[in-house]
Amino acid sequence: MMTLFDDTELFTSGNSPRRYYDLPDMGLMQYDGFIPKPEADSYYETLLRNTPWREYRMPMYDKIVTAPRMVAWYGMTDEAGENAVPWTPELQVLRDRVEKETGLQFNAVLLNLYRNGNDSVSWHSDKEHLIGQNPNIASVTFGQTRPFRLRHKVDKSIQQLEIPLHHGTLLLMHGTTNTFWEHHIPKSAKEMLPRINLTFRQLRRS
Repeated sequence: MMTLFDDTELFTSGNSPRRYYDLPDMGLMQYDGFIPKPEADSYYETLLRNTPWREYRMPMYDKIVTAPRMVAWYGMTDEAGENAVPWTPELQVLRDRVEKETGLQFNAVLLNLYRNGNDSVSWHSDKEHLIGQNPNIASVTFGQTRPFRLRHKVDKSIQQLEIPLHHGTLLLMHGTTNTFWEHHIPKSAKEMLPRINLTFRQLRRS
């Protein structure tokens, strides 16, 4: 069993595990230790080894660039219109657990692999034509802790928010969060082990 990613007392704390953020236009819930550490270790190893990771090409300004991370889509067509991979047993179990915790339903999941500190995702909001207005997006993190930053699109007087997403953490964005806030994972000059992030969504059927 791995001894990595044992950041703090996240997995043994007796306090309430859920944290809710009270900021304008935001619905955000963080649940550290949502997946207990032994299970999180197992999911990390399985997903890292067995996922059909691929590069993601995306438009940026007037050119097409390769995103600084690896991706895999499951459940429905992806953002490029390509067919997604069918759900694996592990992902089905994780989806069931996320749905039970949140009371929501999801029909697709995007997996991102951040291989090291050079991998990142730039400031963005998820595309509403795929997931509708004010979508529910639930993410589960395995592996290296990375900071998840959010900034308000309109009111620049609101201070940016930074949340460390740990091994086994669930983060739920709902309400108007995606409409009014952008988020990103910054690069880091520090030595980083791989991080896997799963974002469960309810995609519109075309």
